[in-house]
Amino acid sequence: MLTIFTLVLCLSLLIPPTVLLCIVYPFSRKASVWVSNYITCTCARMMFSILKTYRSFNFLGSTENLDVLPERFVVISNHQSLFDIVCYLKYFGGLKARFVAKDSLGKVPMVGKMLKSQGHCMIPRKGSPSVAMKSIDAFSKSAESRNECPVIFPEGTRSRDGNLGQFYSAGFRRLVQGASIPVVVCALDGGWKISSLDSIFRYLHKGAYRVKILKVYDPPKGKEDEKVILEESRELIQAQLDQWRKLPKGSMLV
Repeated sequence: MLTIFTLVLCLSLLIPPTVLLCIVYPFSRKASVWVSNYITCTCARMMFSILKTYRSFNFLGSTENLDVLPERFVVISNHQSLFDIVCYLKYFGGLKARFVAKDSLGKVPMVGKMLKSQGHCMIPRKGSPSVAMKSIDAFSKSAESRNECPVIFPEGTRSRDGNLGQFYSAGFRRLVQGASIPVVVCALDGGWKISSLDSIFRYLHKGAYRVKILKVYDPPKGKEDEKVILEESRELIQAQLDQWRKLPKGSMLV
């Protein structure tokens, strides 16, 4: 019953601003950005508080390496849930993190309008690869002009069971070639456990969303550097996932 109560509280928190976003989106970009920011910052913070209070579900963000982050950087991370976006916005605080996402998310009522109004990169999953690369080029330029930090998930899709998938290089390479900024490798875990109603009822109680910065790379100088970063980042993330999954349920360690 507490899980149902928690879900109702979260939905009652999210539905009003979501409806407002759908109303203002066609008419005012400024208003839609304001509402989107309210959802991803204020509502997300309140939602994590609700989860912690009623289900002992904790957000555990490691402070290690946070103080050595450069002004702008590209984030490489594994991908488990739509909540990953909210998770990173919370983790990086006031940092303007912007995500490379598939365009099918544009059809999701709240998520699609939020991503579009905030200027995230929507990659078409159908059509020629050149179209996707042009979208990343445009995104890289706009992120630079607005002093934003791109976040990319090299797996290309969410992991349904939390296991790390294959890393694809094309999007990452195009992004770092256009950005020419340091690369930050991050790992997260816990999102796959709350990505569906079934998993929410099974895993929400005493669960955790863990996030950690694993390594900061200098800007890659060529294809060889890009290859090394991508290969090493996957190894680092896998090692961190293995370490986290040895922890007992309810552990507060990151």
